Amino acid sequence: MAKPATKKKTAKQDDLFAAPSRKPAARPAPKATARAKPGARAPAGDSGYSAKHIEVLEGLEPVRRRPGMYIGGTDEKALHHLFAEVIDNSMDEALAGHADWIEVDMEADGFISITDNGRGIPVDAHPKFKNKSALEVIMCTLHAGGKFDSKVYETSGGLHGVGVSVANALSERMEVEVARDQKLYKMAFERGKPKGKLENAGRAPNRRGTKIRFKPDHQIFGKDVAFDPARVFKMARSKAYLYGGVEIRWHCDKALLKGSDTPEKAVFHFANGLKDYLTSSLEGATLVHPDVFTGAAGKTGKHGAVEWAIAWTADADGFLQSYCNTIPTHDGGTHESGLRTALLRGLKDHAARVNLEKRVAPVTSEDVMVGSGCMLSVYIREPEFQGQTKDRLATAAAQKIVEQAIKDPFDHWLSGNPAQANKLLEFVIERAEDRLRRRQEKDIARKSAVRKLRLPGKLADCSNSASQGSEIFIVEGDSAGGSAKQARDRRTQAVLPLRGKILNVASATRDKLAQNQQLADLIQALGCGTGPHFHEKDLRYEKVIIMTDADVDGAHIASLLITFFYRQMPKLIDLGRLYLAVPPLFRLQHGGKIAYARNETHKAQLLKSDFNANAKVEVSRFKGLGEMMAAQLKETTMDPGKRTLLKVTLADADIKATAKSVERLMGTKAEARFEFIQENAEFAAEELLDV
Repeated sequence: MAKPATKKKTAKQDDLFAAPSRKPAARPAPKATARAKPGARAPAGDSGYSAKHIEVLEGLEPVRRRPGMYIGGTDEKALHHLFAEVIDNSMDEALAGHADWIEVDMEADGFISITDNGRGIPVDAHPKFKNKSALEVIMCTLHAGGKFDSKVYETSGGLHGVGVSVANALSERMEVEVARDQKLYKMAFERGKPKGKLENAGRAPNRRGTKIRFKPDHQIFGKDVAFDPARVFKMARSKAYLYGGVEIRWHCDKALLKGSDTPEKAVFHFANGLKDYLTSSLEGATLVHPDVFTGAAGKTGKHGAVEWAIAWTADADGFLQSYCNTIPTHDGGTHESGLRTALLRGLKDHAARVNLEKRVAPVTSEDVMVGSGCMLSVYIREPEFQGQTKDRLATAAAQKIVEQAIKDPFDHWLSGNPAQANKLLEFVIERAEDRLRRRQEKDIARKSAVRKLRLPGKLADCSNSASQGSEIFIVEGDSAGGSAKQARDRRTQAVLPLRGKILNVASATRDKLAQNQQLADLIQALGCGTGPHFHEKDLRYEKVIIMTDADVDGAHIASLLITFFYRQMPKLIDLGRLYLAVPPLFRLQHGGKIAYARNETHKAQLLKSDFNANAKVEVSRFKGLGEMMAAQLKETTMDPGKRTLLKVTLADADIKATAKSVERLMGTKAEARFEFIQENAEFAAEELLDV
């Protein structure tokens, strides 16, 4: 009989969820050919797993051992959740009507402080813990707080009494100051444990409220742990947008702002609430309906209160930011479902009034939300969230509250301006039709795209099958296209002629855009899609070159094409793939010497520099690219070794200014263009005029 196998006893496990050590019972060694029977159990003897292996984590130790259960992890998002938990307590005081300002201060040593002028955390002895103050109980005990019922706070962001205690547990040091009854109290904590008792720091006759100053623990979040000033700044500012009754004061040490455009000091107070928030978020965007749909139901901070601000943009992706009791619900929830339902029903009811029931039938809530910028804030008594981080609202009643609050105001808003409402309805219907069309479409292979466009006056493709090294010239008219096709390098250069001036996409409806054959051919030739469906990997050419005549008409066509790319394929510009060719306007010849000039100024320079003063230089002007011989066009404009190309770029600093200029000069408002002409006509030099 073989001796039983033995193992050394394992040390006590630190991890509650680690596999326990086992001590197998003695049994004969199995034969080499023996097989274990399915479902065989270990002997019921001493396994080494007993009561001593059961850990009881007390106080805040569970938070430090499993931070992910309370803040979702230990990454940057989780780190900033600590700040959110603390400032949410101050916001609850403001919503309850006890505080009207909150101050956020970021310090160079990694500390951050949040101060309010509310009632202050209670400091008297707690009835259940006679030797502890209520402050110590709140800061060091999970599930201790004043928000489990609605007696103290009708609505609040805090629910479970764990927020500030979690922040305390995961902080290297936390200092709390409470001003109550004209007295100042102080208490400090390190990694969730008190450093002494509550201290009476003396009289404070002109102060009230709570100040919490803390530094996240590098043992939890890593040695390089630090709050991001820009992120904290936006989080703090959003609170002022959500509740017009509070003033947010911001201060950040200069040392933390190197290379950042975040201000050192700021004060936020927004009387118009979410309307101001949405307006700032949509700055520079073109609205389908010129008015922003805003409204509120109920008193802010009270149960059932709803506030909203919604607008639809013609040239930007949509977004929806929702909040419950000022807590951002990044993953949505029942309140967002109520909003979607109210908007969809409102638009369908309006469609019934204007006899468009059939066209609006396939429209879904997703079609309504595409291109919309939405802000939604709701206040619910004792809300239910999915998880401690509160990213998703689960309260079933919230859907009905939001839907009932928004439906009638939305109907009145649509009825108040029928023309604009119809425009919005058409926009939504187009989104639905576009969605259905995309569902049916399949990706078009390169060969099929070329075959479809290989028509007289259409795409003359290059033989290079790879996008790298390939380029496409977009030219105006068949005559210019003929010269360009002869001048091109067939291996790497493609030519797509377009007849006349293309559609101005900045002022055209989606219907006109969809029906325009020239733009359809251009989109198909490039192969990369438009708008949110743009895919760089599908772009068939490395360079997209606009090649138009060197006169005013050519400049106009070039501006229309640039507007198209700016609105429909902005990523093409961002990638640096869009160029302008620079063809000559004049040909200068004296004897065997020939030179080409781009404009009048360049012609004058060449006459002085390249020709004798007394020489009778023959000057001829090209009426267009179509009049140039293929050899001339190749030499001056298409040969990579001799040509000049202008890259179309958009500087980061000019993004908003560019959007405003495009809308002003190319948009639907003729009065804006007239105003521009009035402002700038006196500065137009004669050489810039085509006279």
